[in-house]
Amino acid sequence: MSEQFTRPEPDVEPRHEGVAPPPKILLWIILGLFVMAIVGSIGAVVVFRSVLLPAQQQRVIDQLPFMRAFMAPTPQGGTLPTAMPADSDISPDDLLSAPLELPTSTTVPTSEPTEAAAIIQVEPSATITQTATPTVAPSATPTQLPPTATPVVESTPETTNNASVNSDAQAISIPSLPASARMFGFVHTQQSWNNCGPANITMALSYYGWQRDQSYAAQLLKPDREDKNVSPHEMVGFVNENSDLRAINRLGGDLTMLKQFIAAEIPVIIETGYMPEGYDWLGHYQTVVAYDDLQDVMYLYDSYLGIGGGEGLAETYVDLDRNWKHFNRTFIVIYPPDREGDVREILGERADPERAAKLALEVAQKEARANPRDTFALFNMGTSLTRLGRYEEAADAYDLARRDGTLPWRIIWYQFGPFEAYFNAGRYDDVMALVDINLTNGAQYVEETYYWQGRVLEARGDLSGARQAFNRALQHNYLYADAREALDSLNA
Repeated sequence: MSEQFTRPEPDVEPRHEGVAPPPKILLWIILGLFVMAIVGSIGAVVVFRSVLLPAQQQRVIDQLPFMRAFMAPTPQGGTLPTAMPADSDISPDDLLSAPLELPTSTTVPTSEPTEAAAIIQVEPSATITQTATPTVAPSATPTQLPPTATPVVESTPETTNNASVNSDAQAISIPSLPASARMFGFVHTQQSWNNCGPANITMALSYYGWQRDQSYAAQLLKPDREDKNVSPHEMVGFVNENSDLRAINRLGGDLTMLKQFIAAEIPVIIETGYMPEGYDWLGHYQTVVAYDDLQDVMYLYDSYLGIGGGEGLAETYVDLDRNWKHFNRTFIVIYPPDREGDVREILGERADPERAAKLALEVAQKEARANPRDTFALFNMGTSLTRLGRYEEAADAYDLARRDGTLPWRIIWYQFGPFEAYFNAGRYDDVMALVDINLTNGAQYVEETYYWQGRVLEARGDLSGARQAFNRALQHNYLYADAREALDSLNA
């Protein structure tokens, strides 16, 4: 008879003999720390997203790249929302096929010099109020390129609020275009935060011996460092108010014109679209310094990307024109008063601002006819029509540009034609829709946003709200003349 064995049950009970249980308060402390860590993480994200200024956010991201994931979301698809359908007697076919009626300019040059320019008209714009500012020594490093015989203007000691620049340059006739040309003498400026406009106007002025740095230009162009935009007319005003040089801006430039200015050794700045890798579309200024027909390239001094090996960044004619088109081929020319004749010769019909807008409209319409889905061509039609005061047509052109939802959403950080066109066409809801888009997508520091908000509120009879909006605009840029005039008119 076999013996039967019973397997003993394993002892799975923990053995805590001699081990005292942890104090309950320690458990509560651990739990509290855990909860604090969670709350602290959430709070840090809230502070990062809602309290820090954009420049501070970027500094955090530079140190902790993963924090980019906690940035406020941008518009879906990176594009401007489509416009609401509007009643209009103008059809898309009308806009694309209508005759443009481009008469020959009848502008007559004046014989007496004016504050802006003696011959070439300066487009109406906001006035920059001058303030006394101590002299700032240049901080940029000069280019290593050798100098040429190009006359250089030396800055004179400042005895007034203006930084005075005197010129010995003589007017010369514009020769036929060489196969390549280059301007020497620019001092490259690496832009600080949101300082593309001031940096480029500083670079262009440095060609004439300007000694101020970009911070001087910034305090007269964008007192709020978070302001995302400096418009071309503001940069023109800065030159005309603060130097002995002259500046003008126009729409509708072309590559041949840029080459003529380079060959004539007259600085020119262009406004372009720019999409760095990993980022959404941005507006950007660049200073043109050279061209080479053998390689089909322009050379640019870029305040963000640098100057390559010193000769400037090379960009093909095709790429440059494509990016320049995003801003209706806007350009700024800086020149001594005694070279106005040369500038006028190069500008040709563009010397008249109205004629320049009509020529830009003609180009945009041709491009839109060739490709009715070309959103930038349609947008440029709207901008040109707005400049010509044809607001109903402009509003419809902007509607077409927004139809497919492919315009970059930041475009209304820099270009305010849609606000002006919709407002003057009586489409106040559309203006306010653009205001809301800007205020929720990083442009709460752009003063023009509040200006157009104020104009709509005033038109609707909300005078208190309009005052608040105009004051908000002035808080971001106390030099903004349009907002100041609107506020003064309300308070009169």
